[in-house]
Amino acid sequence: MSHHHAPSAQETPAKPLRRDAQRNRDAIVAAARTAFSEQGLGASLEGIAREAGVAIGTLYRHFPTRLDLVETLFNTKYAELLTAAEEAAVMDDAWEGFCRYLENLCKLQACDRAFNDLVSARLPFHVAGRGMFERTKELCNQIMRNAQDQGVLRGDVTAQDIAFVIWSQAGIIQATRTIAPQAWRRHLHLMLDAFRTEGAHQLPEPPLTSRQVDQTLVTLECTKEDCPEQS
Repeated sequence: MSHHHAPSAQETPAKPLRRDAQRNRDAIVAAARTAFSEQGLGASLEGIAREAGVAIGTLYRHFPTRLDLVETLFNTKYAELLTAAEEAAVMDDAWEGFCRYLENLCKLQACDRAFNDLVSARLPFHVAGRGMFERTKELCNQIMRNAQDQGVLRGDVTAQDIAFVIWSQAGIIQATRTIAPQAWRRHLHLMLDAFRTEGAHQLPEPPLTSRQVDQTLVTLECTKEDCPEQS
């Protein structure tokens, strides 16, 4: 085992933090939550430390990398998304379950710019809540199968098509954030009408493959101006 391993935020400390250290950590998390929500994942760590009233070195002692800080902040939001998926997957009305899940996903995107960044572009695999997010994707597939089995979701819709909802909403949420912050709901429901079996027409292009989605996510990661560095 390497002796140069840097502890991550997931690892449980051997003993509780001293009161002053815990106070510093809480202040950093509070400042980061505000900064990431307003500025996205690229928010300045120096600015977060300054707002928390600590030195940048103190921030790095608690959170060795930016992703450690992201992990701490967004486990709760990933848990919310997972809960929404679990509830939607067992609804008797499968169309209502499909709509409710996407509404909850988009609402989380709209409420927090950093969460919008997280779900619309790929981050390293060990990032916050990745296990929960993978489980949520499995449940999303189940939600879609339920709706297709009931004949309410068009049969040619694939899980990869949900990426279009996330990507388009990411741009709409960002563009209308300060002008019409609920505009994303209109766009979502226009898309939901397009997903209905009733009135469906043959589509001119095949769905993206999983590999194409992954390649697109790499492109989004590389071009996103506020995509976070790992440290």
